[in-house]
Amino acid sequence: QVQLVESGGGLVQAGGSLRLSCAASGRTFSTYDMGWYRQAPGKGREFVASISWSGGTTYYANSVKGRFTISRDDANNTVCLQMNSLKPEDTAIYYCNAPISATVRNLVKFNWGQGTRVTVSS
Repeated sequence: QVQLVESGGGLVQAGGSLRLSCAASGRTFSTYDMGWYRQAPGKGREFVASISWSGGTTYYANSVKGRFTISRDDANNTVCLQMNSLKPEDTAIYYCNAPISATVRNLVKFNWGQGTRVTVSS
């Protein structure tokens, strides 16, 4: 079982940037598609972005397209989310995980980590 530890969240003003990181245990990290998800206060968890195991294909939720960029570093078993032009509606706890497939991104393979909180003030 892969364990996931997210970091990099914080408080930022609207228009600002943050870079989230997810450290994954396990020797098979490079074989998994990876993704970022978020859960806003009072709402369900939603897909944000994913990257294929090769790094060659990425998907983004429409709400973050053009502002967020997902990347991965297989040598260090990490996946990152660069978030620019942040908006108050991006406020949420952000989690990483591995989607079960490129087309079924809302179902994931591993237990959820503790997440990292992002708060965007207006």
